[in-house]
Amino acid sequence: MKKIVVIGGGNMGFTYAEGIYNAKIANIEIIDKSDDRVTEINGMNKMKASTTYDALKDADIIFLAVKPQIAPLVFADIKSIVNANQLFVSVMAGMTIETIQQGLEIDKVIRCMPNLPASIQLGMTTYVGSKEVAKENLDLVGSILKSTGKAFEVETEDMIDNTTGISGSGSAYIFYFMNAMAEAAEDFGFSREEAKTLTAQTFEGAVELYKQNDISLVEWMNRVASKGGTTRAALNNFDSNNVHNLIKEGTVACVTRAKELAADK
Repeated sequence: MKKIVVIGGGNMGFTYAEGIYNAKIANIEIIDKSDDRVTEINGMNKMKASTTYDALKDADIIFLAVKPQIAPLVFADIKSIVNANQLFVSVMAGMTIETIQQGLEIDKVIRCMPNLPASIQLGMTTYVGSKEVAKENLDLVGSILKSTGKAFEVETEDMIDNTTGISGSGSAYIFYFMNAMAEAAEDFGFSREEAKTLTAQTFEGAVELYKQNDISLVEWMNRVASKGGTTRAALNNFDSNNVHNLIKEGTVACVTRAKELAADK
């Protein structure tokens, strides 16, 4: 069984570590510089956690799950410990494969774009590997990523940045729309808990209908909205205020920023 070490015990790092642990597909250890966080993880009696980098020496796969702004400091700390035979998997936003290769003086890197629902095994992750990564290793990492939801390989690293604009940051767009609906429900006199139920169940039901049927989103809207009816009044209002195009423009702004961050590294 392979040994996987995750550097970074925060939300995303711990999510993948826990998914790997629960899937029983590798021996898993976590490295985090916070004594409190290490104590907390060890107290769960699942995975071993440490504040030192000793576990890296015999690791087969190393997950890089630290904040991008501190990555150069981490690279400086571990460059003399890691080696070119190890496989590196990055879940750091805006950090290119080339930057990681140069920072650690290694070749085999897989870059991923996860999202927050991975913490409840409903994540969506895309990934791409450097040319030095063998297909069997790419497939292995793909299976690991799927332990936290769905995952698929994209053809180019540029598509990782494009994914950021859809699934990577997309949860926030959904929360944005849900927040407006929940606030409207409270304005109509529903309690906060009732507004939460109305909003969450509506989104969950709509998503399941879309997933379980081969029907376009436009057709689904037409099935709900009748001419001159209440739903059509809402959709007409959205259209007159250009909401559809504004959402698309938001995704473009997100992707543009992702590429800017990558260029700055």
